[in-house]
Amino acid sequence: MTETEKEIKEIVNEDLFFNLLEGKAHPDKKEVEEILKKGEKKKGLSLSEVSALLNVQDKDLIEEIARVAGKVKREIYGERLVLFAPLYLSNFCINDCEYCGFHRRNPHPRRKLSLEEIAEEVRILLRMGHKRVLVEAGEDPENNSISYIVSAIKKIYETKEGKGEIRRVNVNISATTVENYRRLKEVGIGTYQLFQETYHRKTYERIHNGPKRDFMRQIFAHNRAFQAGIDDIGLGVLFGLYDYRFEVLGLVSHAQYLERRFGVGPHTISVPRFRPAPTVNFSPFYQVSEEELLKIIAILRLAVPYTGMIISTRERGEIRERAFEIGISQTSAGSRTTPGGYSASESSPQFAISDQRRLDEVILGMLKKNFIPSFCTACYRSGRTGERFMSLAKPGDIHLLCRPNGLLTFKEYLEDYASPEVKELGEKVLSFYLKKVNSGLREKTEELLKRISAGERDLYF
Repeated sequence: MTETEKEIKEIVNEDLFFNLLEGKAHPDKKEVEEILKKGEKKKGLSLSEVSALLNVQDKDLIEEIARVAGKVKREIYGERLVLFAPLYLSNFCINDCEYCGFHRRNPHPRRKLSLEEIAEEVRILLRMGHKRVLVEAGEDPENNSISYIVSAIKKIYETKEGKGEIRRVNVNISATTVENYRRLKEVGIGTYQLFQETYHRKTYERIHNGPKRDFMRQIFAHNRAFQAGIDDIGLGVLFGLYDYRFEVLGLVSHAQYLERRFGVGPHTISVPRFRPAPTVNFSPFYQVSEEELLKIIAILRLAVPYTGMIISTRERGEIRERAFEIGISQTSAGSRTTPGGYSASESSPQFAISDQRRLDEVILGMLKKNFIPSFCTACYRSGRTGERFMSLAKPGDIHLLCRPNGLLTFKEYLEDYASPEVKELGEKVLSFYLKKVNSGLREKTEELLKRISAGERDLYF
């Protein structure tokens, strides 16, 4: 076995995963309760403990897992939910992934946005009220070169509309080199996000064709990003490709590996399920139900408590709102999944969207559940990334800053973009949580809110 293969086994030890799942096939109530007591302390869980929770079938115990996960989520991240929008630059791709609408065999016309088209997409997002975007593009060295991606990011940051601007660009592009990651770092990206898709190697190699088929290239991409100085990275899998229990162990093991190797775990974990797309003739090998997805979210929240968790518009609004309660801290809204999708009707999306609500409608639903819709980018712009962010997130102190910063960005939304109904309810929710801001920051928060009312923008701690 080569050194690299040994290191892969540090992330994905398939024999260990299968043995743990088999050995914890029938956890008793007392064992589960002990695991939940540990999870409640926000110190994370071992792979063995995660395996036990994954095998729980009793509905009452599953509800208890969700309850404890919700408690941990509130204690670390508070009541705020960060909003963003995906921005697809190009659907040119040289890979032929079985599950993806951008696969090479797709006969639909390809599109790559010009810099001015990118600016127009951004202006539309700004008029909605967005402050964060997630840049996405297929893998195509000729059409989607790193120079193109870098130029696109610069264009996004420099585009303004009224009082709006994009303050954080996160990036989800194919695995690349340390040199290219350095270029992304230099242009000021936030989080670099890359999904393993599936941690089961045989399945991974069976459903991918093209450069992405290289399991080793994919699984060590985050290492190269860290080596380039990017210290906020995001993990994820596409649930449905393999047994979700194995995939959750893969995510947790990968998070633990990164923390051992680099001293910093993942900034985010995403939990997408397979969704159909035109010309994709693929059925998930392992269907994951909505209830199973919620169970996955709760277990991940307990296993990796410090990590932000992302749910997309792939899921129905009702499921998303339940997920907000038990572990999700970031979500997309008002999404389009094809290049130029915000300025024109979508012709060939990467995947189907279930939550079709406008941003304002998603925010109204959050407010009715007493959440703070947040567009905050303060940590990234204040240098609270990597180890510094983790030093606040792990003990649960990050919400002391998240709450006031979330209120400040939400106040901007209420002033500039909110519908009358959202503005009325939003001011009530804002007032409610202002009273809960840490006493040392409350007076300053009140002052900054007044300055926003008077027309100032981009104020944060």
